[in-house]
Amino acid sequence: MNVLESFSLKGKVALVTGGAGLYGRQIVEALAEAGAETYIASRNVESLQQVAKEETDRGHNVTAMKLDLSQDESIEKLYASIIAKSGKCDVLINNAVSREHGSSGWENALDDFDKSLRINGSALFKITQLFAEDMKKRKSGSIINIGSMMGTVGVENGNYEGTDFTPATSPLYFYEKGGMHNFTRWAASMLGPHNIRVNCLAPGGFKVPSHPERFVENYSKRTQLGRMANSSDLKGPIIFLASDSSAYLTGTIIAVDGGYTAK
Repeated sequence: MNVLESFSLKGKVALVTGGAGLYGRQIVEALAEAGAETYIASRNVESLQQVAKEETDRGHNVTAMKLDLSQDESIEKLYASIIAKSGKCDVLINNAVSREHGSSGWENALDDFDKSLRINGSALFKITQLFAEDMKKRKSGSIINIGSMMGTVGVENGNYEGTDFTPATSPLYFYEKGGMHNFTRWAASMLGPHNIRVNCLAPGGFKVPSHPERFVENYSKRTQLGRMANSSDLKGPIIFLASDSSAYLTGTIIAVDGGYTAK
């Protein structure tokens, strides 16, 4: 196979949970541009429908669907719908994350933490297990978890110097993303014999207009490349992991953070 052809996703079916957020939007764009039939799913169907329309207007095949990760029935219904419509799912990208519960501090009630872990932890297991069953039948598949550099390192308080920003006070996101990283390794071990690859991207901070200039300066100095992430930095790595170009790669955590965690 020609090396450029190995990056193509033509004939592939992909699902992205989330899809309208900072990283999700560029993931969807990348998959669509590479030729994948792409499904995007979350609770906020309205925002996903706008994404789907934008991509459809560009000549791509993107469909928005409803998904509530807190409900087993919703995950099962999504799986059944995709298999019924497309006959398979080649690529699963676990991108959706909830920060609604227990994110204000570690003094939160245990119930708040449990609600977050149900969506960001248990649902990750459920949706991965379900779609892996389809991949096993075909002895082929790629599962990509969207982690975070915060699953690897703690809070850098220096990033907040000279700003009115408050450092992250809740352990949840760090706990959940760190768990996702090692779940990736575990799932790669379990699914490797079925020729299913499981990898994880660990992005760094994404620059948004609301960031104070001082925060951007502090953070950028902390990276090797001297900047925060932009709206295209995940596109290449996603296509690499989703396509046959990474056919011998599994169980990896790839930091896409400008060298932040390399220092």
